[in-house]
Amino acid sequence: MSGSLQRGRLPLLVAAVLAAATITPALAAGPLLSQNRPVTASTSENAVFVPAAAVDGDLGTRWSSAFGDPQWIQIDLGGSARVDQVTLAWETAHARSFTLRISADGNTWQDLHSTTTGPGGTQTLPVTGTGRYVRLDLTARATQWGYSLWEFQVFGTRDGGNAETLLSYGKAGAASTSQDDANCGQCLPAKAFDRDPATRWATSSTTGWVDPGWISVDLGAPATISKVVLQWDPAFATAYRLEVSDDNANWRQLYQTTTGRGFKETLTVSGTGRYVRMFGTARSNGYGYSLWEFQVYGTGGNPTPAPPLPPNPSFPGRLVWADEFNAPAGSGPDAAKWQPETGPGVNNELQYYTNNNNARHDGNGNLVLQARREVTPGSACPPDPISGSTTCQYTSARLNTHGKFSFTYGRVEARIKVSTSQGLWPAFWLLGADFFDKRTPWPNCGEIDVMEHVGREPNRVYSTLHAPAYNGAGGFGQPLDLSNPAAAQFRTFAVEWDSSHMTFSVDGSTFFTVDRNQLESTRGPWVYDHPFFIIINNAVGGDFPGPPGPGTQLPQDMVLDYVRVFQ
Repeated sequence: MSGSLQRGRLPLLVAAVLAAATITPALAAGPLLSQNRPVTASTSENAVFVPAAAVDGDLGTRWSSAFGDPQWIQIDLGGSARVDQVTLAWETAHARSFTLRISADGNTWQDLHSTTTGPGGTQTLPVTGTGRYVRLDLTARATQWGYSLWEFQVFGTRDGGNAETLLSYGKAGAASTSQDDANCGQCLPAKAFDRDPATRWATSSTTGWVDPGWISVDLGAPATISKVVLQWDPAFATAYRLEVSDDNANWRQLYQTTTGRGFKETLTVSGTGRYVRMFGTARSNGYGYSLWEFQVYGTGGNPTPAPPLPPNPSFPGRLVWADEFNAPAGSGPDAAKWQPETGPGVNNELQYYTNNNNARHDGNGNLVLQARREVTPGSACPPDPISGSTTCQYTSARLNTHGKFSFTYGRVEARIKVSTSQGLWPAFWLLGADFFDKRTPWPNCGEIDVMEHVGREPNRVYSTLHAPAYNGAGGFGQPLDLSNPAAAQFRTFAVEWDSSHMTFSVDGSTFFTVDRNQLESTRGPWVYDHPFFIIINNAVGGDFPGPPGPGTQLPQDMVLDYVRVFQ
């Protein structure tokens, strides 16, 4: 019997006492704010001990984490509050070291309480802080099990409606027209209010590429509006009005411009009403109007709490996943960490990716992905410029961690000796897990290229981001000239990634930094606040490197010393 099952069976008398007990706030504390609020956690031990059990008001149910450090659990209070007490009712598996924090936005945190000598039991902590999110960062366990809480209770006083809040999330929208075709499927008004920067509203391609065009949102109740954020697609308004209404019929002007610049516009406004409308009167080009996001902030209304962003990591962070490739010579990739992608490639690549025939450990602490001149009978590839054949003339390897490991934010790095020759394209990159999980198409899922090398440029490597508004040849990235051949030695390629930036480096030297605000204001939406998985591959041919030629030397090895992820 496992330790978790043993811990789940309290003596009957103790269980009865716990079930009958209630946690009461100290006399100076405000009312309970956390019960049945949205809650997230780093892990759950199983499907029974889920985070919601820690805020359900039932001392007979609990949340329990996986058996490892660190862990976290976070409550969304639904709005700003002045917090004055937190009560932690621990199960036996309690925290010896933890930090209690509060945040207004889920990104910037203030410490409320920290200890390295947590006693367990029921801890009542007088605290002082204001914010929407309350979080426990758990760093040292008192037992060999995980962390477990019967209840995580937050007491205080909600701000009197004076804290600026996102009012438009998940609300009903309407528009002059909407697009739903092969170029923009289901581009309906709701897509502008879903806080998903990879989905958008657009006016109809048959009736809506005219002036005026508009989109409105029902905030659910009267509100005082203080800020509007518009994240435009390239089909933006150069002239438009922001308007507010009490009845969705009679409109008052909040803001007007004839010099709209597109991209992301953050507008400070002042007005009251239940409905808010963007009324476009002049388009930027021959298309219609289109918004990735239309966000309304203020007080009042009937806001639906938006899901919190994942917690930001600290850098360099703690190692959470790695493959050191210390396996016997000739053995294949670790099946617990990697799965092979098989078949012809994409992007007009010429190789056939095999089921690990081209991926083998060398016995010296490395994994080798080998590209070969080798025919795959019955396959189909673009014409090979050397043989003229449309049967795939090359084989190679492409591995990913989908379904085995994915992560949001952190530092990911790999020490690699790249392959290089005309037509070779080794890469180390990340792809949004929703590509497989939800069938989100590329580039909406997002792509983070930590390293790409093309053989026709022997001294150069690239780091690039791809999203709906910038992708392919128009991706947002930067090359690095290494001053000597990239394949001459092992190099460490890395990116540090959080909710506001990415920093790319080679051998510890930063060469490309992406600032979220600048990206949104100059290129398009940031689509990187969700899980990504790792891909390594050694491609032959394709749009980026061009095809192999008479001088191409094969076989070519992409050699990996390790891949590591820190959070």
